Amino acid sequence: MAFALAQRGSTRAALREVDAAVRVLTGVAGAKARAQRGAVFHQIGRLDEAFADYQVAVRVLRRAGDRLGVQRTIVNRALLQAERHEFEAAQRDLVEADGIARELGRELAVGIITGNIGYVAGLRGDVPAALAAFEEAERIIGGQGGQVAAVLQDRAALLLSVGLMTEARQVALRAVEAFRRHGRTLKVPEMQLLLAQVALSERDWTTAAGHARTALQGFKGQGRARWVALARAVVLQATLGAGEPDRVAARDVDATVAALAGRPLAAVQARLDAARLAESRGRDDVASGYLAEAARVRRRGPATLRARGWYAEALRRRRHDPVGAMRAARQGLRVLDEHHAALAASDLRAYSAAHRAELVDVGLRIALAEGRPARVFEWAERGRASRLLVRQVRPPDDPRLAALLPELRVVTAELDRARAEGRYTGRLVSRQVELERRIRDRSRLLRAEVSLPGPVAVRDLAAALGDRVLVEYVQVDDRLLAVSLVDGRLRLHDLASGAEVAELVERVAFALRLGSARASVLLRDVAARLDALLLPFPGDRPLVVVPTGVLHSLPWSVLPSCAGRPVAVSPSAALWHQAATRPPSSGEVVVAGGPGLPGAREEAQAVAALYGRTALVDGEATVEAVLSALETAATAHLATHGVLASDNPLFSALRLHDGQLNVHDVQRLKRVPDTVLLAACDVGRSVVVSGDELLGLSATFIERGTARVIASVVPIPDAETKPLMTAVHRHLVAGVAPARALALAQQEVGPSGFVCIGAG
Repeated sequence: MAFALAQRGSTRAALREVDAAVRVLTGVAGAKARAQRGAVFHQIGRLDEAFADYQVAVRVLRRAGDRLGVQRTIVNRALLQAERHEFEAAQRDLVEADGIARELGRELAVGIITGNIGYVAGLRGDVPAALAAFEEAERIIGGQGGQVAAVLQDRAALLLSVGLMTEARQVALRAVEAFRRHGRTLKVPEMQLLLAQVALSERDWTTAAGHARTALQGFKGQGRARWVALARAVVLQATLGAGEPDRVAARDVDATVAALAGRPLAAVQARLDAARLAESRGRDDVASGYLAEAARVRRRGPATLRARGWYAEALRRRRHDPVGAMRAARQGLRVLDEHHAALAASDLRAYSAAHRAELVDVGLRIALAEGRPARVFEWAERGRASRLLVRQVRPPDDPRLAALLPELRVVTAELDRARAEGRYTGRLVSRQVELERRIRDRSRLLRAEVSLPGPVAVRDLAAALGDRVLVEYVQVDDRLLAVSLVDGRLRLHDLASGAEVAELVERVAFALRLGSARASVLLRDVAARLDALLLPFPGDRPLVVVPTGVLHSLPWSVLPSCAGRPVAVSPSAALWHQAATRPPSSGEVVVAGGPGLPGAREEAQAVAALYGRTALVDGEATVEAVLSALETAATAHLATHGVLASDNPLFSALRLHDGQLNVHDVQRLKRVPDTVLLAACDVGRSVVVSGDELLGLSATFIERGTARVIASVVPIPDAETKPLMTAVHRHLVAGVAPARALALAQQEVGPSGFVCIGAG
């Protein structure tokens, strides 16, 4: 009775019922009543009382030989210990409970315990282990006809923790529906709070506050004081994010922070927010106290918690001890990078970089205040595409993933045919979505074993640059700045408003897409304005550009000062140095042309003829044939339709005869070419996520070890690539370096959306 009342949210009534039972029952029955009361205490946040009841119940049940009672109680105790970050104790309880459930033949309980093992792994920061456990739990529970809502809740929380907001929201909404369907209204406010946290991460302050306030009212009605504090903490974050600190009372903040004792990560975030509020009111001493408390966790606990502690320490020191603040920020970055390096899935590593960006911001602001270009350059580099520096990341072989990719290929090929013939595509689209989900989930279970490279020294970078000019851009608030490195000397430049530059970059893309005479006038005007803002440096030396934000989508050749000038666009200076100083690999030239693209067959054959090769076209241009050729090639030219999946960038793809070659296929290549040319629409463009991390086809080739990719960063008519591409290859055959070959070809043919990404 008490359990049913608690699940419906009537926790006060549940406590009355179970208290009455505890007073009159003894022995095993009394122990079970205590275990149930512990569960109610646990749900309303009275953790010490819950733990005491669990301890008493387990002792009595063990003495009585009640294996089932022990199994149920130690599962609950494990979850409580996990909340307190007592992970070893939690794991011991869950392993024991799993063994008992298997002995008793309780398959549904095995599934539930497996989901709990995933929950604990997620709190520890072991994302692949957590995802694997959730997948197995859903399989077992679903097979037994059980309720998977709790597994969905834990999966949504894990996806949120690694920055996968869209998926977290989708899974959370499924969990809400499932909890309501099964009458488990106790859990609905928890999911509303999770949806509020998703909105916070997306900087949607209004939605976040709305969800959090709804959750707050639900928790109050359920008498769950600790959850009330969690909801208030999210309301505080949303209010501060919206720039409305005057709406927050200091006493409410203090009460919220105090109520979050025992929730380490939430307590740290609440103290960070409280410090921010105190600073906005000129109470620096109060802010320092909150930050000092938050910083105490920097040496213990999961990686995310320790990194937040180092962030608090960096904030605490930034005014009176800037050197110590930068040291703390570096330590926080080291913690996160070591943690993220073990993730084989590119999207997990990219999207989980949000906390990196905050640590980098502390160091960058201190460096700018000092006005020292070398410091600014260091912190600009620390914020750049960190995952791409982890060389030769190839996910481990996985037979199940290998089997899913060809299946997706067949479905996408059939989908293309159905669309071309005007047939119904609903079933095929559903199958494609399901296969992509399974591939994505499977790839995230894998681990990587890699080493983390150190930053490149300025003197080594200058030596490799030679007569080249390097320009690295950073944006702080709305100011766009740059650090240039010329002849071994670093200089800092304050350039322009970030909003103004973003608007001009968008106009460039519009003019290139339009392609009319009027658009040419617009392009010349906008390009000249951008040139004056972005490159106020005299000279025509070869250029290495490290963009930020929208500048990743700028075709640099349209700028007047870049006409005929070799320009290499690199995600980071360290990555450019790594690629530029690596010995070139040997191999053949591979050329392939995809179907349904006007001029692709002719382009592929013309390019192949320049090298005395035969192009893969028509039925020979299959995905497996192209992948096999790529593994032995030094240079590859792929003329085909390209698809940039901006909402799911790891399924960006090239269309070949029997289906799509996507990012997952490239990730599994044993070896990649040194130089790749993608003559396909805008697949050169990457999706830019937190910390200038990049996802997409070009980024994946670079990640896997390709030195340079020539591709378009704006949508272009596919038929227009042949003259430019054949001109590029004529220069390559003559021994001209790729970036210069592209510059010369664009001088001959005219400006385009193509850039040379990587070493140049």
